[in-house]
Amino acid sequence: RDPQLRPQLDQLAREGLRFTNNCVTTSICGVSRATLLPGQWMSRHGNPAFAMFKTPWAETYPGLLRASGYFVGHVGKWHNGSFPADKFDFGEGRITPMRHWLKQPDGTEIHVTRKNENDAMEFLRTRPSGKPFCLTLAFVATHAEDQHPQQYLPQPESMSLYQDVKVPVPKTATEEHFRRLPPFIANDRNEGRNRWKWRFDTPERYQEYMKNYYRLATEVDTVCGRVLAELKKQGVLDQTLVIFTTDNGYYHAEHGLADKWYPHEESIRVPLIVRDPRMPAAKRGGTNGDFTLNVDLAPTILAAAGIAAPRGMQGRSVSALYLATARPAWRTEFFYEHAIIRTKEFIPASEALVRKDWKYFFWPDYGVEQLFHLSVDPREENDVVGVPANAAVLAELRRRFRELKAAAGAPL
Repeated sequence: RDPQLRPQLDQLAREGLRFTNNCVTTSICGVSRATLLPGQWMSRHGNPAFAMFKTPWAETYPGLLRASGYFVGHVGKWHNGSFPADKFDFGEGRITPMRHWLKQPDGTEIHVTRKNENDAMEFLRTRPSGKPFCLTLAFVATHAEDQHPQQYLPQPESMSLYQDVKVPVPKTATEEHFRRLPPFIANDRNEGRNRWKWRFDTPERYQEYMKNYYRLATEVDTVCGRVLAELKKQGVLDQTLVIFTTDNGYYHAEHGLADKWYPHEESIRVPLIVRDPRMPAAKRGGTNGDFTLNVDLAPTILAAAGIAAPRGMQGRSVSALYLATARPAWRTEFFYEHAIIRTKEFIPASEALVRKDWKYFFWPDYGVEQLFHLSVDPREENDVVGVPANAAVLAELRRRFRELKAAAGAPL
């Protein structure tokens, strides 16, 4: 086998630090990618339609890096309206649509992950030597091709992977668990249920589509290894901060749903691996269980470059969790938000206060609350909002929810 097919992200985690409680503040690709740029909650930077990205570009991490002399590139998915080619040194004409197979000028097709790889390699091989650089490689996969009946379309050479594997079905992927959801979710008008029907509604389809999903993920993993190998070949890997993350979680039929949007663990939790040349040897290969968020990555990147974060950035550099000699004070909770899409029947708005032991949901379109005791119910199977013994906890969570919500959108 090609040695590049060995798990490359596993190796990245062995050389860096893996954050096991990393989450997004809004679980949808477009908003989450917008959140990464200025390190701000959606409430401050804009809305899902991106008609109101309110943060000045000069206060985003690529804007600040470029102003400080960095050669800045973006390849792959953008999903924030028209790509601002004039804001980057590299990126114009390389932003791909949400399809897995793309037409090339000569009429042939190329897989989107291969194109992402080619563009990344072009950036690395043509960048000005001796100039600091920042590349955002935004893979399109494993996002489904929603308009295609097969949803997940890997490359032919990947089809032999996982052939003899039976993908485990989540415990909560049952009709009973779907019916435990609030009635405005547990119906056939909800888009999460519609997409479940596209992908997971029979055992056979579940196996077929999940294997193709994992094949796409393996292809991304392989390209990550090739990018790291190129950095090593150029002699700059051990001078380069490498961050791997994703823009939202994903329901693989948990709660009878597909895709993301809502505040369940499957939707909001995302991977985060940081390989930092400054990281002490004792930290490498380990894990950190603190709450880290997508809003933290912009200030993390700026801190590594020695650039002060603007006052409007709401996250914190995660480097404090592995560089500080004494454990820093760190968040133990956070506010989650997602706006309505189209109608409240299609995708209703959702909000939450997230802690490790409790989670409070609020569905603003319906005025409905839910409460989950994660310490004893990590799969969020039992809503205990109406249990009298939880009244004091509920009152305290409501109070903190209001405070953190106000802080997320507070003007400067």
